Amino acid sequence: MPSDISAALTVDATGLYCPMPIIMTSKEIKKIEIGQVLEVRADDAGIKADLPAWCKTTGHELLELTQDGKVFTGLVRKTR
Repeated sequence: MPSDISAALTVDATGLYCPMPIIMTSKEIKKIEIGQVLEVRADDAGIKADLPAWCKTTGHELLELTQDGKVFTGLVRKTR
């Protein structure tokens, strides 16, 4: 995670497959304030397409999506 960004909450969806990482993301982002960042961790490669598409649909901002081994980490800023 970039040193200037700290997540207010982390969704650990490792071991789960589509659509669970996005369902969990949708549920958990409601728990943080506008402007805060949600960290999403998943090892389902579908997250590479699903998280950007979910952000585009919902209007939240995808700050980054990185991969470390088999685990993908997305940072999403709540915008509404």
